[in-house]
Amino acid sequence: MDTGVRRPGEGKHRVGYCLEMSTGDMRTVVRLLTAVERTEEQERTLARIRAECERTDARFEEQGITLDVSIGRALDELVEGAPSTDLCPAYSYAFYQVVAAHFSDPTDLGAWRRPAWFGILDDELARHGVPSDLLPGTFLFSGPPLPLPHPGDAVPAIGTLPARRAAALAGTYTSVLDRLDPEFRDAARRFADVMRFEAREWENARTRGGNPDTLLFWFH
Repeated sequence: MDTGVRRPGEGKHRVGYCLEMSTGDMRTVVRLLTAVERTEEQERTLARIRAECERTDARFEEQGITLDVSIGRALDELVEGAPSTDLCPAYSYAFYQVVAAHFSDPTDLGAWRRPAWFGILDDELARHGVPSDLLPGTFLFSGPPLPLPHPGDAVPAIGTLPARRAAALAGTYTSVLDRLDPEFRDAARRFADVMRFEAREWENARTRGGNPDTLLFWFH
């Protein structure tokens, strides 16, 4: 399927885009990126993140993908609080690596047609009373909690949803499943099942004194 949406250096034939989700305490990510003086632990974490960014840069180079700013450099500029451009996907990739170092292992939410398809799903869900903040197109593409240079295309995309809203999303989607057009039923059921699990995990974590307050979505 030719979706009309391209990543840097991408060919004409692509059957879908990957959607992943992870959970964690977003405050730890923000603290690392905004710290005036980092702790030794933060420095060690940053070194691991930089290595992952450099590995992604190497993989992109092998694939013939050229970015105006390397992902490793984008990471350094984010830490310094001074991006050198306002349009480049490298900053999204770098931010994702910072999240990956602090959040859970990603959950694979499958391959999807194209970003615009979620707008159609949103219309179907809204027609049956799903509130706007629980529509996939709202939380999947809401952006990171810190301002980043625009990636320059529809992907990669970052979105977040407060973990405390997972139970409401699961319940709301489940309540309308039987009324949805068959084209959208499987997608809504997939989100409901995942969010039902995440709601239980969030409650369990809170009883242990943790606070994985954010669900992060990575569409790429």
